[in-house]
Amino acid sequence: MGNDTVLWAVDARGVASVTLNRPQVNNAYNGDLIQGLHDAMDALGRTSGLRLVVLRGNGRHFQAGADLAWISGVSTQSPAENERVSRLTAEAIRRLDTCPVPTLALVQGGCFGGGTGIAAACDVVVASEDAIFSIAETRWGLTAGIILPQLCRAMGVRQVRRYALTGERFGAHDARRLGLVHEVCPTGGLEEAGGKIIEAVLMNAPEATTSTKLRTMAVARSFIDDGEFRDLIGEHARARQQAEASEGLASFREKRKPAWYST
Repeated sequence: MGNDTVLWAVDARGVASVTLNRPQVNNAYNGDLIQGLHDAMDALGRTSGLRLVVLRGNGRHFQAGADLAWISGVSTQSPAENERVSRLTAEAIRRLDTCPVPTLALVQGGCFGGGTGIAAACDVVVASEDAIFSIAETRWGLTAGIILPQLCRAMGVRQVRRYALTGERFGAHDARRLGLVHEVCPTGGLEEAGGKIIEAVLMNAPEATTSTKLRTMAVARSFIDDGEFRDLIGEHARARQQAEASEGLASFREKRKPAWYST
């Protein structure tokens, strides 16, 4: 089930598979993929007996952040349209973050920008040894604002202050050390490693599991209030229309260093 960019299915155990399906662009997100995530969450919310959601990326990479060609097009539209796009994106992450059943991300290859936000929003993350991560929005004159709450909870503020400010890439074992990833498995071993997590969840009582997840988020003050959520969306939308974003996206298209880089 699903549109072309996000596929989903639920097996007899109540385990849902949600697959990001733009392998030709390393599963970079655009408007269709964001809407596909909402459609998947809508459908799964109506599914009785749902026990767990597993997120995957089709192809060599899990999720390579935003489709910068799409972002360039959005940036030239009205402020209201930019805010609408940022809101839909932020709501997709928040819905995944607060999904009442456990969520498991299986990460291979590139996991950049928004991909790290998706991972941080999941309850459990397993990465294969070939996985590479980065929080690189500032490289393109953009901000990672709408995923910073999840990243700060997963990695800690100190680590986010490094990796969101430098845009450095880090591997699977570093991601585990930093708290973004729970387990690293051999390349090609995601399904086996993920299967063990799934079996562990299925052994537990469904209602008790949901209550434990939601109570854990509450006592950790992990829910984002509406005021902060509006601020994150507004900042995210405005950054896309600033001069730095125009230059950063141009440097991407033209495969050159941005103007602010000085040797």
